Amino acid sequence: MFTGLVEETGRVVSVENAGEGKRIELTADQTCEGSEIGDSISVSGACLTVEEFTEAGVEVFLAEETLDITWFSGLEEEDKVNLERSLTPQDKMGGHYVQGHVDDTTEINGIEELEEGWNFHFSMPEEFEHYIVEKGFIAVEGISLTVTEIDEEGFWITIIPETWEKTNLSEKRIGDLVNVEIDVMAKYAEKISRYQN
Repeated sequence: MFTGLVEETGRVVSVENAGEGKRIELTADQTCEGSEIGDSISVSGACLTVEEFTEAGVEVFLAEETLDITWFSGLEEEDKVNLERSLTPQDKMGGHYVQGHVDDTTEINGIEELEEGWNFHFSMPEEFEHYIVEKGFIAVEGISLTVTEIDEEGFWITIIPETWEKTNLSEKRIGDLVNVEIDVMAKYAEKISRYQN
């Protein structure tokens, strides 16, 4: 379980094919502190297991299912990813509950620079459209964000300067794919309402 509050960004040091998956090495400073082999970390929203600590940071494995549901099938050296250690009982709970189970990818349709921040427009993932509501939570690249507006083409999110500087969104461009996780509470609410009807 994660909060969606990114601790740091890491760079991809190496990418190796490993059976049907990929093994990647990432730079990671804060993410290594207090972590052990076997611990879970969020890598741009995907919950992955620390397999090994390296001089650069950590090594993790991307299974075939992870490659199918994320943009990681196109991951390359020097790509920037968002990192967060898993939540502990002692941690402050900011953001929202993020499982690290990416639901889909979506495309960046537009980026507007504001005086203080940036507006990002994303395509609407059709299968999950009914879960995305204005002022509701959504995790994009593992970042806990609030949907500010919905239109016919997709949804808008405003990125504040702190988020821009601390995450990989500053390196994303129009046309890039990003990992998306729908708020799990919306899924539970839908299931409960089905049983009540």
